[in-house]
Amino acid sequence: MNKSNFKNFSVPCPVVLIGMMGAGKTSVGQALAGLLSVPFFDSDAEIESTTGRSVSQIFSDSGETEFRRLERQAVERLLDRGPCVLSLGGGAFMDEYTRNHIKKRAFSVWLKVDKRILLNRVLHQGARPLLKGYDPAEKLEQLLIERTPVYAKADLTSLCNDRPVADNARQIMTELQAALKSQTA
Repeated sequence: MNKSNFKNFSVPCPVVLIGMMGAGKTSVGQALAGLLSVPFFDSDAEIESTTGRSVSQIFSDSGETEFRRLERQAVERLLDRGPCVLSLGGGAFMDEYTRNHIKKRAFSVWLKVDKRILLNRVLHQGARPLLKGYDPAEKLEQLLIERTPVYAKADLTSLCNDRPVADNARQIMTELQAALKSQTA
C-alpha cells in the first residue's frame, strides 16, 4: 500500500471504526493502521484474549448484557493505548456509555455498506451470534433500522462498498485527513 500520499499525516488520538457486521472493520482497519503506522486492535479479539472464551461462547453462556459489559471494559483499555486503529463489534457503538467514551477520547468512523453487500458477506463468513436462530435477511434489516441513526453520530461516515480493502483504507485515510484538518482550522 502506498504511504507516500500520507507521509506527513499522523492521528492525535485513536481512530475507532464502527459499523455493521460484515462492513469490513477488521480488514479495512488493519490496512488503515498500516497507512497510519499505528497499532491495530479489535475489541472482540481483546475480549476473547482477556476472557479465554469466544464471543459466541460469551453470548451463549452469559448473554448479551455480560458481553456488552466486557466490551465496555475492553474499549476503555484499548483507548488508553494512545493513537491506534480500533475495530469495534457492530453493537458496541449502540451502548451509550461506550459511545460517549469514544466521543471524548477518539475519532469515530462509520464504515457504511449497502445492506445487500452486508447480507452477502455475513452469509458467507460464518457464525454471527446476533443472527443465530433468525432469518439473516430479516435480522440484518432490523439491526440496520435500529443502528443506522446511532451510527450516524460518528465523527465521519465513509461509504465502503465492494471495493478492495486497500482502496477503502486509502479513501478513509483521505477523508480522515480532511476531517481532522477542518477540526483544527
